[in-house]
Amino acid sequence: MDKKKQYTLVFTLMTVILVVDQVVKMMVKTHMYIGQDIPLIGDWCLLRFVENEGFAFGIAFGGAAGKYVLSLFRVVASGALAWYLFHQIKKGMRTSLVVCLTLILVGAVGNLIDSCFYGLIFSESHLRVATLFPPEGGYAPFLQGKVVDMFYFPLFEFDWPQWLPLLGGKHFSFFDAIFNVADTAITIGGFWLVIDVLVQDHKKKLAKEQAQGKERDTK
Repeated sequence: MDKKKQYTLVFTLMTVILVVDQVVKMMVKTHMYIGQDIPLIGDWCLLRFVENEGFAFGIAFGGAAGKYVLSLFRVVASGALAWYLFHQIKKGMRTSLVVCLTLILVGAVGNLIDSCFYGLIFSESHLRVATLFPPEGGYAPFLQGKVVDMFYFPLFEFDWPQWLPLLGGKHFSFFDAIFNVADTAITIGGFWLVIDVLVQDHKKKLAKEQAQGKERDTK
């Protein structure tokens, strides 16, 4: 694929995924309150509204100062990844890698929008549905917003038998993570990147072995 088509692919992917990500988040934010569940398919495919204050899986650190550091890190990392992507396209990057990096970039940008602006434009979602552009102002200053997550797939769950050491009596839920469209893009892009690199390394190894075999045959 030529460079022009790759640029078109990047902007198309980013536009579509960002629009879907932000529309879903805004719908959840303006129609659900934190902790609310809406079944999509039985009890194993749900919309569950949660807000993530930090890294993946809700890990946070350092209070407000830590949040500023995290948000600024996201800005710098997203900018660096965007620069690298477009720089590599100019140098002739494979289309498969372009797609991988674009998915990771758009996912990062999608969550960055939440961190930067959602605190400014939304009211709190605790025990009530949030208001967009509330008259009294948003729930947090710039760079202090929380990332909206909503997709929850507890495929099965059970309580461990009481006689088991350490785990006895505890509740287990398979695939307990709650995520959003941006997280999905990052995950797919990351897995695709690893697989692509492994496949390319395998092809190079085979090509090298074939070349060495031909050299031995000619001697």
